[in-house]
Amino acid sequence: MSDITHPTIKDGWFSEQSNMWPGQAMNLKVNQILHHEKSKYQDVLVFESSDYGTVLVLDNVIQCTERDEFSYQEMITHLAMNSHPNPKKVLVIGGGDGGVLREVVKHETVEEAILCDIDEAVIRVSKKYLPGMSIGFQHPNVKVHVGDGFQFLKDRQNEFDVIITDSSDPEGPAESLFQKPYFELLRDALREGGVITTQGSENQWLHLSLITDLKKACKEVFPVAEYAYTTIPTYPSGQIGFMVCCKDATRNVKEPVRSWSREEEEKLCRYYNQDIHRASFILPNFARKALDA
Repeated sequence: MSDITHPTIKDGWFSEQSNMWPGQAMNLKVNQILHHEKSKYQDVLVFESSDYGTVLVLDNVIQCTERDEFSYQEMITHLAMNSHPNPKKVLVIGGGDGGVLREVVKHETVEEAILCDIDEAVIRVSKKYLPGMSIGFQHPNVKVHVGDGFQFLKDRQNEFDVIITDSSDPEGPAESLFQKPYFELLRDALREGGVITTQGSENQWLHLSLITDLKKACKEVFPVAEYAYTTIPTYPSGQIGFMVCCKDATRNVKEPVRSWSREEEEKLCRYYNQDIHRASFILPNFARKALDA
């Protein structure tokens, strides 16, 4: 163990506990703490785990681990990108670890990808400790803006084909990114036929009421708003969801309008494929009933 200490790590174990998932915790065995700082916006912790590689934690909540991050990054990105016929200009709000950028630039149609993250510390720390994710920053078509995503969008009109909001949970600095005024900014910043994905209030087991409210807000702004989800071991209850919305009322985002060949899918992705795209929108009865009510 290193000389750095952190209140979430005791006796060699990190424990993620939150009032957003009461009565349960996620524990990971820690080999060593690599970095800790209090940025202007949040607590930033990086540690090496015994079985999940390097782990990034913001405000005591796991954001990504090297072992399973791809299931989240690929799904939040390609659900949107493959629901657009020709995405040329893409905006990522949040995503300072670079993982979504890494996925965005796998699409040869992309001419420009802009990342806007409020916390430079996340970008800086990820570049140092998460090279497999932060490789996204190295692409020549990528530009980075450090600032508030809400404010960044206020000056944008009909500019982007796809906008991906890779935020932390709806508490703290990301709270405004789960409310109707934010989705109105997203809609206005999209070109005709534009698509968004956003982190969808955690998961069906813990936050069904939050997801229901989120979908309602999206449906008031976008003619198409659908909920999808992915599996990921180190997020609460092993699952996280996404809202996928489109300005084109005729677009079926549950069906990819572009797809790679099977060979390309296996080369480019470890989780996403066109069948998973379709299947991710199929919900268990209890969740479907709540979201369709």
